[in-house]
Amino acid sequence: MPSDDAFYSALEKVLADGGQVVVSESCWPSDGGQAASPQNAQTYVQNLIGHGWVNANIIPFPDVAIRYIAVGNELISGNLAQFVLPAMQNIQNALNAANLQNKIKVSTSVSTGVLGVSYPPSAGAFTDDARKYLQPIAGFLAGTGAPLLANIYPYFSYIGNAGQIPIEYALFTSAGPVVTDGNLQYQNLFDAILDCFYSALEKVGAGGVRVVVSESGWPSDGGQAALPQNAQTYVQNLIGHVVNGTPKRPGGIETYIFAVFDEDRKQPQGTENHYGLFYPSMQPKYSLNIF
Repeated sequence: MPSDDAFYSALEKVLADGGQVVVSESCWPSDGGQAASPQNAQTYVQNLIGHGWVNANIIPFPDVAIRYIAVGNELISGNLAQFVLPAMQNIQNALNAANLQNKIKVSTSVSTGVLGVSYPPSAGAFTDDARKYLQPIAGFLAGTGAPLLANIYPYFSYIGNAGQIPIEYALFTSAGPVVTDGNLQYQNLFDAILDCFYSALEKVGAGGVRVVVSESGWPSDGGQAALPQNAQTYVQNLIGHVVNGTPKRPGGIETYIFAVFDEDRKQPQGTENHYGLFYPSMQPKYSLNIF
């Protein structure tokens, strides 16, 4: 990662150019280190909002365009999943008290691991374990007008089943439809995964909840098909594609690219160190046509 000064300098430029921010609420590890335990993690999550998290981290920054607060990243289904909805409700109450409920929406980020059925897209459904948490969360989102945040990485789907999934389907470069699902045709894996989420939401009575893609990207090193040219192709095509929507939900797809910088210090080393658009030195990894 770049230095803190370099990171904040880059962030200030993004904000000055009108960029918007998704704030991910902090968490406590339940395993793997000093003071990391399920009991400490539970205590931290339960007490977090009661200690004025919104007052300390949101209200003092009125000039920052905070769009969402993500209560946990990929906590469902984990050993903290049961605390996600209560924490979301506490955050929502704090935003209501500050009259920010129409400006900032509260959600949580999930991975494709919550999908128990992912093919074809119309059959998309949550796992039994995920559904018991996501069904009430989806009801909360429907009530507040907030989206579900989903981290969508066709890369992982491709390397997990490279014998069946053409890389062109994962990189938005297929010459024509690859999957036909009823009267819908899919030419890229990103759309198929996103529509799986919409199908899963419909099955828990939340078909009106929008899905925002909170993370998507392609690694440039560290594993199978992790090459700079593939990363450039994926990200460039993603930028061009999201204005179109999916076969199931035409229209723009609000999508956030992961990530700005490579995470060179992340352990264990592998593909997750290499998703950045920039090297830790802040040099661009490849060129992109954004406008």
